[in-house]
Amino acid sequence: MSELSSTKISYKRVLLKISGEALMGDLGYGLHPPTVERIAREIQTVHNMGLQICMVIGGGNIFRGLQGSAQGMERTTADYMGMLATVMNALAMQSALEELGVHTRVVSAIPMDQVCEPYIRRRAVRHLEKGRVCIFAAGTGNPYFTTDTAATLRATEMKCEAIFKGTKVDGIYDKDPKKHSDAIKYKAISYDEVLQKRLGVMDASSIALARDNNLPIVVFSLDEEGGFSGILSGNGSFTIVGES
Repeated sequence: MSELSSTKISYKRVLLKISGEALMGDLGYGLHPPTVERIAREIQTVHNMGLQICMVIGGGNIFRGLQGSAQGMERTTADYMGMLATVMNALAMQSALEELGVHTRVVSAIPMDQVCEPYIRRRAVRHLEKGRVCIFAAGTGNPYFTTDTAATLRATEMKCEAIFKGTKVDGIYDKDPKKHSDAIKYKAISYDEVLQKRLGVMDASSIALARDNNLPIVVFSLDEEGGFSGILSGNGSFTIVGES
């Protein structure tokens, strides 16, 4: 496992996974442009540090397949609608990043040539090598798989050295720190412990895939200004999931 405690950047290529809800800001639905811009600036800072960056963004701010299914919609249809929501979020982030001068490509698992590129692994790798941010949209292209699983799959395919999971809290706790003042934060935890304790950082299939490929997951707060770049500079607060 790469060290994050050093002031020297340990990773050359990483994947940032954020939820669609992270783009809502204080809104109850949709996109909050100032929040999208703030996250884009954070990515720009890391990009300027010389890292190759992949991204996967959820679609829960627009449509969540499981919620649609729970309300009586056929699950496969609901999941495809959720995938389309992730494409909308990816395009919004691409626009924000390119306004900052960061060259970005949206790569979709569902072909839609007029708005983004189809997923071709070797082409995506070449984009990263040329210093472009790659945003992987439409999940895995298959129903019944979450964007967490898509993030782990793409990170593995792109040979990323770590997944950075941006959340509302600065790491993994044994219980919800917003509800329990005595919640204990883990500095490091194994994949198996996350699964056994059902800590809910990412879904079980994504954790198992990361474990099978020895891919570290760094959990940090996306709401904390400079959180992403701070960790890569040897500062910041986080929990790392890896081998026991």
